[in-house]
Amino acid sequence: MEVSEEHGGRSVDSEGHRERPAETLAAGVVAALERLIGLFRSLSPASGLSLTSAATLATLDRSGPSRLTWLAGREGVTQPGMTQVITRLEDAGLVARAADPADGRVVQVRITADGRAMLARRRAVRAERVAGLLDRLSPDEREALAAALPAMDALVNAERAEPVAGGALANAERAEPTAAGLTIGER
Repeated sequence: MEVSEEHGGRSVDSEGHRERPAETLAAGVVAALERLIGLFRSLSPASGLSLTSAATLATLDRSGPSRLTWLAGREGVTQPGMTQVITRLEDAGLVARAADPADGRVVQVRITADGRAMLARRRAVRAERVAGLLDRLSPDEREALAAALPAMDALVNAERAEPVAGGALANAERAEPTAAGLTIGER
């Protein structure tokens, strides 16, 4: 859908439908996020970790020990798919499973010191690569990116506080496993 500006601050899409400014902003944010995700993927070092595995490690690092079902919903994969991810991470020594201290029947997954070290190495490589890209930008563009960081954090925190309908939890419920044990649309 192509969007063009029209008088009065509203835009018109390629089918001639008027969009509200919030819809135009949402469409622009979505398009920019898609491009950023592509950039993020290209910056990620080859470490043998899928993006879902790396994202799961990062979630465990931020959130602390978590139930498998919660992780599956958070990462937008099925529970069987997350079980396979956790098994691979556990085999690599990057996570460990333990009984929940509050309820011994519940198993929680936690990141290990090796998992944290793996994340730190991946982040350092990406940060170095991004620094090279930032050097190519003008001072105004770098300043605009710095100014946008709080808004990007607020957007992420808004979704975490109250997931949007059709978000990760809803996607986990309707995701279909593939032959490789991954989920269609897996990150």
